[in-house]
Amino acid sequence: MRTDLDAADEGELVRRVARGDRRAFDELYRRTAPWLEVRLRRRCADPDVVAEVLQDTYLTVWRAAGSFAGTAAKGGGAAAGSAVGWLWTIAAHRLVDAFRHRARRGRVPQVELMPSTAPAAEDEVLANRIGQELEQALLVLPAEVRAALRATVLDGLSTREASVLLGVPENTVKSRVRRARIALREALS
Repeated sequence: MRTDLDAADEGELVRRVARGDRRAFDELYRRTAPWLEVRLRRRCADPDVVAEVLQDTYLTVWRAAGSFAGTAAKGGGAAAGSAVGWLWTIAAHRLVDAFRHRARRGRVPQVELMPSTAPAAEDEVLANRIGQELEQALLVLPAEVRAALRATVLDGLSTREASVLLGVPENTVKSRVRRARIALREALS
């Protein structure tokens, strides 16, 4: 049965988790937790918040895997990428929830805006797909503008969620995203 789990993609593992398969859940966690933790750490410098979000994310996966499996069945099956995307969506929302909770208590974790030493895998894929011109235009943007663009466009967060994530007012997020779009339009025209 172990080789059966090794051959299953993440979408299949989530469908098995929906049926209560603990070993499939363990395998899904083994494959995705390290990647997810790195991605969360890029958005939150507080290791306690990251650990809490990871735990909440996988608890939600265990409880809500049926909703993914049901959606996948209607669409004719889910690819591994959509399962990973579903997982990241859960984690991103849990991170925003954690920031809101801390903000209510007056302790908002700071988001590190310094560029990472190694680009994220999704950044490399995005850079390869959209071409060198856009990549150069993105690199010229100030870090806080890039962070607002990443939160709203790449991570799909609402302006409100991005404002909580970045620790700035909603209007600041809107103006940073607008600045980014204007700069990108000018650089690419």
